[in-house]
Amino acid sequence: MEEVEIPSYFLCPISLQIMRDPVTLTTGMTIDRESIERWIFSGKHKTCPVTRQPLSDLELTPNHTLRRLIQAWCTANASYGIERFPTPRPPVCKAQIAALLDEAKLPHSLMSALRKLKAIVSESERNKRCVEASGAVDFLTSLIKKSKSNPREQQQEGYINDGIELDTSASDEALNILYSLQISEQSLLHLIERNDGFIESLTAILRRSNYQSRAYAILLLKSLLSVIAPARLTSFSQEFFEEVVNVLRDQISHQATRAALQVLGLLSPWGRNKVKAVEAGAVPVVIELLLDETEKRACEMMLVVLDRLCGCAEGRAEMAGHAAGFAVVSKKVLGVSPAASERAVRILYWVARFSPTPAVLHEMVLVGVVTKLCILLQVHCGEKAKEKAKEILRLHSRVWRNSPCLAPQFLASYPC
Repeated sequence: MEEVEIPSYFLCPISLQIMRDPVTLTTGMTIDRESIERWIFSGKHKTCPVTRQPLSDLELTPNHTLRRLIQAWCTANASYGIERFPTPRPPVCKAQIAALLDEAKLPHSLMSALRKLKAIVSESERNKRCVEASGAVDFLTSLIKKSKSNPREQQQEGYINDGIELDTSASDEALNILYSLQISEQSLLHLIERNDGFIESLTAILRRSNYQSRAYAILLLKSLLSVIAPARLTSFSQEFFEEVVNVLRDQISHQATRAALQVLGLLSPWGRNKVKAVEAGAVPVVIELLLDETEKRACEMMLVVLDRLCGCAEGRAEMAGHAAGFAVVSKKVLGVSPAASERAVRILYWVARFSPTPAVLHEMVLVGVVTKLCILLQVHCGEKAKEKAKEILRLHSRVWRNSPCLAPQFLASYPC
């Protein structure tokens, strides 16, 4: 088939493809809407991708004349296999979102409006930012908080119809949308400041059997905790830690497991949080996850959590009491990455330094911990890990140097 030459001004300067929905920037450049929205919203740029000049306004003006020319050219060249692009739908605006939120405030149309809002959010990054800027975050948050209400409160607010509780499914849908928005750090901070009890609402959702909602809740919690000031990270309840550990135990999804590990990692350095996490059963759960985990980043995250939890006596006791604890941690030394080796050695150091019972010392040599530390001294690895390994071996040299479980070839590398 004979090729047809495409006029250069029909091509998007970013993707070099025919523009379906040309829009003009404040710099005067015309670019396809999908490409420029990806540049602005996903790439978080505030400059023109062609001229590199600052965009004084992020409003995109539709270039209807050019679009009609492109459509006419496509129609004229249909015999060459070129399809005419349909006229694009107008982008969603704040007024439309506001009308949809008003519709959602009516109990009989709540779920329908939420589904429409979900569809809008899923279409593009621009739509997400428009929904966020239209006050939807506060409304969605209020629905999530209503999931804790008792039936009488729900009835008074109009969220029970014919004896059927509507707010649970509505709050699940609202949670899905709120997470999908991927709101900015500033909006996350405002969400926390304006909504007392929101963390408790997410904790209540973690108790549900709905795995999808639990996954969205833990993912949103991870985002929230990453922006909260450290001073506010000391007030989380024992119940909260129990539900986070249950997410790990249930292995809801790969994403949810990672988020739960990050939550424990973010919280454990503050106050009594590490003790609460240990009492919630975090140590044995993380050890058992580590047994079968081969992915580098996941192993590193698990070792970070164990390292922090072993900073308290309760955590060290759980570590020493687990049948596979020392074996799985020592296996990760030199087996994953330099960062993982350093964390694994730190975990062994916590126990060897502060909880060195005769049974612990015997098990450490029996399962190969001492051998692995001797090997570590012979290979190229991080200096911090080596120094910690030397310190562990020196601490208990009287016990370990003469142990029949330690192969003679490793005695040469045993530090004096």
